[in-house]
Amino acid sequence: MDIAKSPASSLRRPRTLWLAGGAATLILALVATLALGKAAPTVVRSDIWIGTAEQGEMKREIRANGTLVPRQIRWITAGAAATVQQVVVEPGARVQADTLILQLVNPELQADFEKQKAALAGAEAGVAAQKALLRSQLLDAQAVQTQAESDLLTADIKRVANERAFSKGAAAEIEVKQSKITVEQDQKRLAIQSQRVTAIRANIEAQLRAEEAKRDQAARALDIARQQVNSLGVRAGIDGILQQVDVEPGQQIASGAKLARVARPDDLIARLQVPEALASDLALDLPVDIDTRNGKVAGRLIRVDPSVRNGSVTVDVAFDTPLPAGARPELSVEGRVVLGTLPNVVNVGRPYGASSDGVGSLFVIHPGESQAHRVPVRYGAMSSDRAAVLEGLRAGDQAILSDTSQWNGYDTLRIR
Repeated sequence: MDIAKSPASSLRRPRTLWLAGGAATLILALVATLALGKAAPTVVRSDIWIGTAEQGEMKREIRANGTLVPRQIRWITAGAAATVQQVVVEPGARVQADTLILQLVNPELQADFEKQKAALAGAEAGVAAQKALLRSQLLDAQAVQTQAESDLLTADIKRVANERAFSKGAAAEIEVKQSKITVEQDQKRLAIQSQRVTAIRANIEAQLRAEEAKRDQAARALDIARQQVNSLGVRAGIDGILQQVDVEPGQQIASGAKLARVARPDDLIARLQVPEALASDLALDLPVDIDTRNGKVAGRLIRVDPSVRNGSVTVDVAFDTPLPAGARPELSVEGRVVLGTLPNVVNVGRPYGASSDGVGSLFVIHPGESQAHRVPVRYGAMSSDRAAVLEGLRAGDQAILSDTSQWNGYDTLRIR
């Protein structure tokens, strides 16, 4: 006879018990894994930068690196297309304004110069010939005018004599009238001839101006040709040091090509590269301390580049006192632009990624604790190495100032 088994008896089998235990273990492991994912990460103290908040004066300054550069630099360019014949002076030599640096050649320029000289000589001869011709025409007209004046004078004498003779009955009336007509005709002839002389004078001036304009044009063309020929002898232009020569003998160069650079080594400025994040506080005439590694010298900002290049702003610093011995172009220097001092503010070493008048968060380590808790902060003015904190920190608080972006999803860090 078969006896039915109850369901409860099957749970007591060993195999069933093992399965139930395994499921429970899996569930516990999953819960533990989830709980572990929410646990605070552990950070080694030596791997992070920790700073302590202070209260008091905060000096605002911008630190930037740069080089010494000459204030006066002259790039020498080619005045015309040519071939480099000789490098007369090598880079590094001291030169005067009229020192010959390069000798170039261009036969076409020399030929054009001779052509323009001949053209100017022809134009000057043309002016002289025209002057002689027009002077002759004027003299002829003046001679006719003189004859007309003489004829008028003679006719007037005859008129007077006829009128007197007629009054005494010694001459006929018709002779008087004829003499008057002759005087009137001579007067008109003289007036016309006078106008002709005036017109000839005006014509002379106009034609001479035209000829002189041609001569002046030829003279200007000759000046240009002379300048181009003279430019084949490349000179320094200023007193200084020949810093570089960009061509070599035999090289073909185009008009306007850079040939060499001359600079004044005794008149240097510092050119610094200020990080873009700090450039908003820059202003002309701010005091700057420059460290040349061989001494320090004070200066002031004389130029702030209006554009940003490669994440930085270029500024120029002029010096108020002589530079230390050994200062020379391209020498690396470090500058500190002094912005001022903030009195009695909470400040801390500048955190990574902090910006002036911005907001952010810092992991703060309270005294006696091995954990850092995220705290929102509001920043004030910035310096290269310090930041004023308006909200979020108190004097004595320790905060992680290095990059913590890898823990953005956490509000607590364990410090080991």
